[in-house]
Amino acid sequence: MAYTALYRKWRPRSFKDLVGQDHIVKTLTNQIMSQRVTHAYLLCGTRGTGKTSTAKIFAQAINCDEPIEGNPCHRCPSCMDIEEKGSMNIIEIDAASNNGVDNIRDIRDEVKYTPTLGKYKVYIIDEVHMLSTGAFNALLKTLEEPPKHVIFILATTEPHKIPATVLSRCQRYDFKRITIETITGALKSYMVQENITIEEKAINYIAKVANGSMRDALSILDQCIAFYIGEDVTLEKVLDVLGAVDHEVFAQLTDALLDRNAKACMDIVEKITMQGRDILQFILDTVNHLRNLLVVKSVDEPDEILDMTMDQILLLKTQSIRFKEETILYYIKQLSNLENKIKYMSGERILLEVELLKLCNPDMDDTNEGLRHRLTYLEETVKKGIMVHETLPEKQTSKEAPKKSLQKVIDIDAVPEDIKQVIHNWKGVVEHTHTVTKAFLKSAFPINLEDDVVYIVCDSEIGKNHLSQEENMGKIDHVLKQMFDKKFNIKVIDQEDYNQITQRQMSKDESLKDAKNVYEQIKSKINFDIEIR
Repeated sequence: MAYTALYRKWRPRSFKDLVGQDHIVKTLTNQIMSQRVTHAYLLCGTRGTGKTSTAKIFAQAINCDEPIEGNPCHRCPSCMDIEEKGSMNIIEIDAASNNGVDNIRDIRDEVKYTPTLGKYKVYIIDEVHMLSTGAFNALLKTLEEPPKHVIFILATTEPHKIPATVLSRCQRYDFKRITIETITGALKSYMVQENITIEEKAINYIAKVANGSMRDALSILDQCIAFYIGEDVTLEKVLDVLGAVDHEVFAQLTDALLDRNAKACMDIVEKITMQGRDILQFILDTVNHLRNLLVVKSVDEPDEILDMTMDQILLLKTQSIRFKEETILYYIKQLSNLENKIKYMSGERILLEVELLKLCNPDMDDTNEGLRHRLTYLEETVKKGIMVHETLPEKQTSKEAPKKSLQKVIDIDAVPEDIKQVIHNWKGVVEHTHTVTKAFLKSAFPINLEDDVVYIVCDSEIGKNHLSQEENMGKIDHVLKQMFDKKFNIKVIDQEDYNQITQRQMSKDESLKDAKNVYEQIKSKINFDIEIR
């Protein structure tokens, strides 16, 4: 027996099998059960979302002798006729190859004949937007007032190309892109029935690449299974077949850009080049990853916008804490410009490497955008508490000595790892709190200034007073305990307290520096060691 492609084998046979289009299924089944079937339907949507399958199921259901909740029974003579031999009452027409006036005239001549079996003669015209202007005009009258036994179902991926006179004569149904979670669930079910072992990461990746199309997902899966016949399907194998890059690489690249780690960026380019990945597609995917970071960073409920699993969104949220919106926008703009350049120039790898080096070294970019990015980087550094800006020296007077500038540098390596986790996951901490406390925490930031203390720096005294209350401190402590499985020493301060602590540490550092200078001077004059405590 000849092999049947997966997307054909698992084509829905009833509305219950149709995934991701519940709003359409409910309407059509209600029409069938209440016998309120109209004469013309227009099914719109991107490829692989179920338009043709819906048309066939609907055609079978309205001709079924005993429909079950709006679905065909698959047992009556009409259903058997459609499934086994292909009924003469359901006529499928490809408008891409039958788009002339003569083809429509043939339909007009045929509609007067009653169906041989069943109640309706159904014309399914696929890619109807491909009909010529003359063909559309020839169809108008028949479409508006067909015989009672005739129903037209028009399907298209480009409804904007259909004349308004045709649109107004049809009931329109817009098919959504199928979500990643829905595609993933369907693929898992199919693979269990096919007795094929596939890694969950591989299924998630295929669902993502399918871009809302169930047919594309099944075709990609079929291709991967055929390439590794008899073997388990893993994410690495899927990436090899598609010539694609793992999504983790984009997170690594964006982190390397933020850390200004040029070597890490070059290593990633070397890796994807040696794997034979497409450079232009890699740039497009990187821009898409940055866009997702921007959405997660800017929107309170990104899961309503991003078609991603909750685990993927959580990873994005964790990474986005390190970024400012301005930085992400700068990266998107620069890489989008690079994408346009590469289309018309050779040397894709060199152009990508040069752009990444420029992003890692903003001093190389002397444009206004580059200057703004450097300023943003400095602001972000200050906000994280890595460095406080150097104050401008005041004019020296005869009565006053010049003031020392304040430049507080925190040794990141000295910050305990568990406190680093709190800092990096601060947005998640905020999300787990509620009501007024959440509002004050949103405008605050955590930092480690001394010892093993998590300092929460508020932007106002009101925020400090609110968060310092025993009840609210308990809430924060509870969230940190839940997220990191550890009890932290927490102190809430405001900007004034922060400045005092940093000034005090600055003075301490200066005193130690002076003491060491004295030590060096004494040591140079006498021959014994002095231990400073």
